[in-house]
Amino acid sequence: MLGSQLRRLREAAHITREAAGYEIRSSESKISRLELGRVGFKVRDVADLLTLYGVTDEREREPLLSMADAANAASWWHGYHDVLPSWFANYVGLETAANLIRTYEVQFIPGLLQTPDYTRAVVARGNTALDADVERRVAIRQERQHVLSHDENPPRFWAVLDEAAVRRPMGSPEIMRRQLSHLLEMMDRPNVTVQLLPFECGAQAADAGAFTILRFAEQDLPDVVYLEHLSGALYLDKPDDVDVYLQVMERISVNALTPALTAEALGKLINEF
Repeated sequence: MLGSQLRRLREAAHITREAAGYEIRSSESKISRLELGRVGFKVRDVADLLTLYGVTDEREREPLLSMADAANAASWWHGYHDVLPSWFANYVGLETAANLIRTYEVQFIPGLLQTPDYTRAVVARGNTALDADVERRVAIRQERQHVLSHDENPPRFWAVLDEAAVRRPMGSPEIMRRQLSHLLEMMDRPNVTVQLLPFECGAQAADAGAFTILRFAEQDLPDVVYLEHLSGALYLDKPDDVDVYLQVMERISVNALTPALTAEALGKLINEF
C-alpha cells in the first residue's frame, strides 16, 4: 500500500523514477521495486521522497511515515517465511489492514473460512512437501482467520462462491460435512456474508477465475485487486483496473443466491456427502 501511494504521489508531481532514485542516493530500479513493494522501506528514504513530491504538511506525512515504520516491524507471518511465498506475504499484510474483503472463489472454500482438516486436504493434494511443512501451512491459514474475530472493528468479509467450490470433495465426506457446517456457523457472524452462485446461473462475467478486492478505511488509499496464479500474484490498484473487477463483483453478487437461500442450499448439501 505504501508503495502504491508513493507511486501516486510521484506521478502527480510529474517526477521520473530516475529523479526520485537520485534523491535517495539510489537508482530508477530501486524506486520501481519500492513502488511494487518488493523491497523494504527506510523511513529516511520515504521522508526524502515525500519532500521531493511536495508533501510537506506533517499531517499528510505522518501516516505514510508510520506505514514505512510498520512495514519494517516483524509481523506474525514473518515467522513462516520458510513456507510463505513473499508474493503472498504481501497479501496477508493487506488483508490484515483491510476493512472490507470481497472475494469470488471458483475451486475452494475461501481460506478465511476453512477448517484445519479442509485446509490440510487442500495443501496436501498433489503436494510433496514434508508433513511438517503441511502443518505449518495449515497454521498460517488458521492464524489468518483471527482477522475476522478482532474484538474491535473486524473487517467485513463478503464471499461469492461458485457451486463447484462447495461441491468439490476435499478429503473425506466427514471433512466436507464439517467444513460446510463451519461455513454455516461463520455466516452467523455479523461481519461475514456468503452467497452461493449456482450452476444454473450459467457462464458468468468472472470467467477469468477467482479474485479478491480489498478496501481500506483510509479514504486516500485505493482499493486493491488480488489475482493469484501458479507462480505468483498480481496486485492491481489503478482505478480503471479496479473498476472492472468491482463491476464484475457487483454482477455476480446480484446473480448469486441471497445469504438466506445460500444457507438453505448448504444445509441440504451437507446431507449429500
